[in-house]
Amino acid sequence: MDVPAELKELSATLASIEAVLDVPKLRREAEELEREASAPDLWNDTDNAQRITSRLSFVQGEIRRAEDLRRRVDDAQVLWDMAEEANDADFRAEAEGEAAGLRKAIDELEVRTLLSGPYDSRQALVTIRSEAGGVDAADFAEMLLRMYMRWAERHNYPVDVLDTSYAEEAGIKSATFQVKAPYAYGTLSVEQGTHRLVRISPFDNQGRRQTSFAGVEVLPVVESSDHVEIPDDDIRVDVYRSSGPGGQGVNTTDSAVRITHLPTGIVVSCQNERSQIQNRASAMAVLQAKLLERRRQEEQAAMDALKDSGNSWGNQMRSYVLHPYQMVKDLRTDYEVGNPQAVLDGDIDGFIEAGIRWRRSQTAGR
Repeated sequence: MDVPAELKELSATLASIEAVLDVPKLRREAEELEREASAPDLWNDTDNAQRITSRLSFVQGEIRRAEDLRRRVDDAQVLWDMAEEANDADFRAEAEGEAAGLRKAIDELEVRTLLSGPYDSRQALVTIRSEAGGVDAADFAEMLLRMYMRWAERHNYPVDVLDTSYAEEAGIKSATFQVKAPYAYGTLSVEQGTHRLVRISPFDNQGRRQTSFAGVEVLPVVESSDHVEIPDDDIRVDVYRSSGPGGQGVNTTDSAVRITHLPTGIVVSCQNERSQIQNRASAMAVLQAKLLERRRQEEQAAMDALKDSGNSWGNQMRSYVLHPYQMVKDLRTDYEVGNPQAVLDGDIDGFIEAGIRWRRSQTAGR
């Protein structure tokens, strides 16, 4: 590696990222949010307090991340200069290792700057559904749920599971959860589509290879400024008793809520909160997100029609092959790894980053 040239390029890349992030503006925003967060009546409005503290934590993290990378680039340059002056091989090796680490960290931050869509900064609502493949598909859906939970855990992102529908034999029919982190929607939206699993089925007593499918839907969380009006006459609300795996009762009251949006036929449910009121509020939030996404798709369809441009996204987006060989491959970006277990344990950042860059290249060509 030509370390001086690499450090010069990294410094230039970081400078362009700093310009996009507008670090001085972030510092001003952090100061304003700190003033709001110190107000004595902050927690009188819980939703607003959570919005302020969450945004403050995110902005402070962005500032710290950019500042730490700038400091590391400067320190690496000093280390290399010392190595050259002292003709020290150990210092050179240390500087080269730091340059490699900086490349990875700066590339990750650069991906964040590509998230500029109207809803990219939102939290995310993710729904996973088993599709073709019977019990294997239900098991695969649960594997994907665990994968995303582990991914969120790696990044210290809070997650709320809003609804889980268990399959009879194993796995889940569907699950909906909220990732409570800024830019969670922009980050995870590239995960939307059909995921395919090929393996020796643990549910087949003849040990045959089975292909199964699960679908992932990613929506932005609705904010008060979105104004998704839902008249009472447009919905039907049903209450029922929550249940767990195998149909075992987990609640002795009818606290679970199912809401049907009559004009569109959209159905959402929530059973994981303690009370019917909480479940209804959570289900309404999911319904609003779905209606917002429907509106966004209609707007995008109108734009695509004007541009005479079809949707270039393929529905089937990733294959997880456990037999006869080991590989996970994204069918859009061709990004692949040979360790499916690591991926299923939540190591999906490489796929997400490749997907975000691919999406930007697709939209840039429109």
